[in-house]
Amino acid sequence: MCSLPRPDDRVASACRFAIELVAWIATPWALASFSVPLAVLSVVVLIALPTLFSTPGDKRTVIVAVPGQVTIVLVVLHVVAAVAAAWAAWHAAAAALVSVLAVVTVVLELPRWRWLLSRP
Repeated sequence: MCSLPRPDDRVASACRFAIELVAWIATPWALASFSVPLAVLSVVVLIALPTLFSTPGDKRTVIVAVPGQVTIVLVVLHVVAAVAAAWAAWHAAAAALVSVLAVVTVVLELPRWRWLLSRP
């Protein structure tokens, strides 16, 4: 089952990067009023996890190899963090735009996720 070719995901990759940026900005923004150390920790976690853990064949450099399911969970973590933090910290119009971006990202990610699920 690992013979599936990796899908061309340039547009999905751009959306995924955009949602990551939103998560990196909105999450500490939302958490800063509760705890500055927690806000800093959230950024470290959101950046470090996908940097350290990746599925072979999905990135050029793999530091710690993980199955495709883990990579999917990391993307979902960013999507959920971006949407939840945007609604908690920003104006409703901005949060609604982030929500639309999240839906578009997930839809565009589906071919890659199918491919990732075929990875051991």
